[in-house]
Amino acid sequence: MNDVAVESYKPSDDEPFMNERQREYFRRKLIAWRESILAESRDTLAALQQESENHPDFADRASSETDRAIELRARDRQRKLIAKIEAALARIDDGSYGYCVETGDAISLRRLDARPIATLSVEAQERHERRERIYRDE
Repeated sequence: MNDVAVESYKPSDDEPFMNERQREYFRRKLIAWRESILAESRDTLAALQQESENHPDFADRASSETDRAIELRARDRQRKLIAKIEAALARIDDGSYGYCVETGDAISLRRLDARPIATLSVEAQERHERRERIYRDE
C-alpha cells in the first residue's frame, strides 16, 4: 500500500474489525504520538538545562522552581503515557488490541481513534468510573 493511501485511510465499521489495515493504522498513530511526546520531552529537557541559572531575586527563583516542578510533573505524566502507548503497541502485536480487557468485546473504532490507548469499551469505562465515584464518596 502506498503512503498516500495509508495517510488517507480511516478505519470503518464496514470492514472486518482489527484487520491488517486497521492494525497498521493504529500502529502508525501510536508511534507518531510516542515520537511527538519524546520530541517534546527532549525540548523540555534542553529548556530546563538552559534555565538552571541562578536567580538573585527570591521571587524569580520561586517562580522558576514552580515552573520547573510543573514541567517535571507533566513529563512524569507523559512518561506514563509512553508506557501505555508501548502496551498498546504490544497488544497490536499479540492480537488483543481493540478488545475490552474486562468484557472481551470490541472497543468502538471511534473510541480507539480518539483514544488509541483505550483498554476498556465505553460501557466498561463508565462502570469503572461509577465504581470509583462510589468508593471515593464513601
